[in-house]
Order: sequence, then structure tokens, then C-alpha cells
Amino acid sequence: MRSFHKTLFLPAFILAAYCMLLFCSCAKNNKPEPVSKTGFAFDTVVTLTIYDKEKSGVLDACFNLCETYESLFSATRKDSEIWKINHGNGVPIPVSFETASLIQSALYWCAQSDGILDLTMLPIAQKWHISEQMTHMSENPDYTYDIPDTATLNALLTHVDYRNVVIYDGSTALADYDARLSDSGSYSVQLLDADAAIDLGFIAKGYIADRLKEFMISEGIESGVISLGGNILLIGEKPDGSAYQIGIQKPFGNAGELIDTVKETDTSVVSSGCYERYFTDGTDGKIYHHIFDTKTGMPVQNELLGVTVICDSSLQGDALSTYCYLLGLEKGLALVRSLEGVDALFVTKDYEVIASF
Repeated sequence: MRSFHKTLFLPAFILAAYCMLLFCSCAKNNKPEPVSKTGFAFDTVVTLTIYDKEKSGVLDACFNLCETYESLFSATRKDSEIWKINHGNGVPIPVSFETASLIQSALYWCAQSDGILDLTMLPIAQKWHISEQMTHMSENPDYTYDIPDTATLNALLTHVDYRNVVIYDGSTALADYDARLSDSGSYSVQLLDADAAIDLGFIAKGYIADRLKEFMISEGIESGVISLGGNILLIGEKPDGSAYQIGIQKPFGNAGELIDTVKETDTSVVSSGCYERYFTDGTDGKIYHHIFDTKTGMPVQNELLGVTVICDSSLQGDALSTYCYLLGLEKGLALVRSLEGVDALFVTKDYEVIASF
């Protein structure tokens, strides 16, 4: 059984100051010391750490992989495969094995959630343009936030339906979202609705973290930490045999202000919540954030500020953390407790932490 405790401002070595903070104690005597590299990718801070100075070149190779994945999966880069699909006028677009695999995984979770998750929500997200509005406000205090009206959102929602995304292997449409794809296949992706558009933000960082871990292990890394913003993926345990201590950011708190910590080895810890990208309209006090209800097109409003999911796969944790947030406390807890090898922490608007374990 996992244990956790509430704490604030713990002394620590911060690996990622986005929505989670990872703490590693300093090495003692002749124990291997951590080697880290930090950069920016996927619209977040990326920090990679290994406990093997002789293999520090692995970190450079991992950042090269990050660039490759961003060039494939970004919805805003005009040379990416996702951009080409979104601007393909409804015709099948050839894609790599990696893009086909990620889209297939996204479709699997869309189907599992009965459309509560939907990879075709990009037109809704673009209409809200949460991050851009945050930037406008920071540059101009007199900026008035743009709140889309119901009629506009309803019109955009007619193009939201994950079932309009079809993956082909050759000329055969893949009907089984859970089938294992072959890296020797010839894949293409079609949007049956030419006005639809896909965004893999709810699952892409998890997929990438899992691939980075596979690569690090193949290079002989036995202890390490992958931090992609709110996605933390652990490789093994620390060289001294102890667990990594991971701090969970307090929603809307200062950088380094924690609400909980957990001790874990060789697992994934992923957080999602309304405190990552948001604005508050002074007229009604609501928090308008980047996690949208697929039925209304509005930022979901419930009793939660955030959800942290602990499981083996970062992809699974990525999907489940968003899914559970959308479900709310009661249904989210029930879902997590129905799954083998999955635990979660739910933070309510009263800053109560409720664990599934």
C-alpha cells in the first residue's frame, strides 16, 4: 500500500517546477551522482536525470528524440504529421509508425471513455485560446477575455467526434484500437469530417515519456528520472536502493509549494488540473482552463482542482489523469479503484487530498 503525507515547502532538489516537483537526495560517499539536462519541449520544461556520468551522452540523444517527436505530433508546426492530417481536406495522409501508434492509443482512450476524452477537440481549444489570452492579459492589464458563446461552441462541437478519425494500414481501416501495430506497416490517417482537427495533448507526453524510458534502458541506464512538466516517469530505484520522493504541486500555489509527496520506484506519476493554464473572469469568478467538456465545449466545472495518477505507464497515467478530472471525484475514484495497478490522489477545491488507496 502506498503512503503519502501533506507537506509544504519541503527542502529539495527540484527537477521540474511545473505541476510536479521531484526530489532526489544528494549522493553520499562513492554512490553515483545524478547528471541532468534541462530544456524546453512540448510547451513545457523537460528535465532528464540519470545516475551514470559515463553515459551522459544518452541525455543528448533523448533530447534529439524529443525534437523528433515534437516534429511528428505538434498540432501547430506546419511540417508535423498532425498538422498535415488537420489540413488534409479529409483525404488519407501518410504517417509514421509513431504517429499511427499514438493516434491509435488516443482513439483507444476516447472509446474507453465513451467520448469524454476526444482527440478532435482542437477547434474548441483554439476558440478558447487559453494560453494566448493569458499572454494578452500579462501584456495588457486592460485586456478583456474572450468567452465563446453557446451558439459558437455548439457549431464547433458538430465537428468533435473521435469516430471520424480512421487509421489505415495499407488500404485496410483498423477497427481494433487495442491491436498491436507493426513498425513495418504502411500507415495513413484520414479525417472523415474535413472540418475536424486533432490534438494529442492529453496523451502525447505520456507516450513520449514511455519511449524515452525504453531508450534509456536500452542504453544501460538503471536509475533515472524523466520529467515532462506534469509527467514524471521513474527508471528503477535510486542507486542506494531507496525510492524517489516526488512532491505534488499545490494547485495555484507558489513554485515549490507542495500539497503531498509520494515515494515511488520504477513507475509513472502524472498530474492534471485546472491550475496549469487558466484565466479567471472578474465578472463571475469562474476558472476558465484548458480541460474542456466534450458535450458543452466549456471548461469542465466540478469539485476538483487536480488529479495525480500513479501507474506503470506514463501514457496510461496521462490519459487517466485527464479522464478522472473530467469525471469528477466520485466517478473518478470509482474508475481508479476498478483498475489493477493504478492509484490516484484527488485534490478538491477545499484543498482536501483524497487517495484511492
